[in-house]
Amino acid sequence: MRLTLPKWYDLHTHFRQGANVSSYLSDHRAMGCAGALAMPNTKPPVSHVSGMKTENAWTIEAYRGELLASGADAFDQLIIPLYLTRETTPEMIESGARTGLLRACKYYPPHGTTNSEHGLPLRELVGGDVFRAMEANGIVLCIHGEEHGLSGPAYFDAEQTAESIFYSERLPALLKAHPDLRIVCEHITTATAVEFVKKAPARVGATITPQHLLYTVGHLIQGLKYHLYCLPVVKFERDRQALRGAVMTPGQSQFFAGTDSAPHTTKATECGCAAGCYTGGCAPQLYAMAFEDSGADLGSEPGLSALVRFLCTNGPAFYGFEPSKETFTLVKKPSTTSPHRTVEGSIVPLPFGMGLTLDWTIQL
Repeated sequence: MRLTLPKWYDLHTHFRQGANVSSYLSDHRAMGCAGALAMPNTKPPVSHVSGMKTENAWTIEAYRGELLASGADAFDQLIIPLYLTRETTPEMIESGARTGLLRACKYYPPHGTTNSEHGLPLRELVGGDVFRAMEANGIVLCIHGEEHGLSGPAYFDAEQTAESIFYSERLPALLKAHPDLRIVCEHITTATAVEFVKKAPARVGATITPQHLLYTVGHLIQGLKYHLYCLPVVKFERDRQALRGAVMTPGQSQFFAGTDSAPHTTKATECGCAAGCYTGGCAPQLYAMAFEDSGADLGSEPGLSALVRFLCTNGPAFYGFEPSKETFTLVKKPSTTSPHRTVEGSIVPLPFGMGLTLDWTIQL
């Protein structure tokens, strides 16, 4: 079987900074990616819009320049959100929108994931002038949807998780306070989040990663496969089924691809496990496998259309640009992941184990 698709968009990924950026960008280009939304939780964070990088902050302008020089100039689209911190002002939003550099902002719960210590509680933003300025200027809010400051069963339990609490309590209040704000619920993992997005207006969308469509917490803890550890963590079978149902719904327009691909040159550390799955080079293959596991016949028009909507067209439509006119091909032929040696010589862990056999092979 051969599937020829429009080149796709990864609308949630991490390229980090430093000498290895060119390797990560090369991996994205090699898997038929036409563009990306590059997350701003770098060191230092991308917390200003224009000007030069400083000791305490990247700017969108400066970080964009580094990515373009490292290979992102081959992309049709490159979106870099502004990291929302206590230094973010309405004037920053308004001036950034005027320049065209600012198209999205990213909310991180404080200490909720990698390099998120600069974030602030959502309640400090809801009803405030920063979100009002985003509404007025059509700036998208990309939101890491987990309640912060929880521990034990309040954070992760069979009945509730940090994500389900967030989508039950925080997001409804946000929608009510900001009726014109465009929102992307990033890397959703729970049935609660799926239901929230489905019931929300069309100005609310969501990204889903390949690992959350493919795996559950049982896969993670059986053998303690730390390469599966990411945040938000993979959840339960009922959640996986809800995610699969969302992407398979005929004609759906709110759910689209965002891998949350996160390169960590050291996955297991002295103080714990780095959170993030690196899917550079193999994401479309994994998404195709997830669709097939969900019951899609990718050789049929309904099955192929569902995959194309999710991978190639819904995301561009949400962010207001045209799908790619170029194509890439997925061939139903086994391929394998392999250790990826970076410029610095380190090996980046692959998301589901080195040597994993994939059902599909990419041809450009």
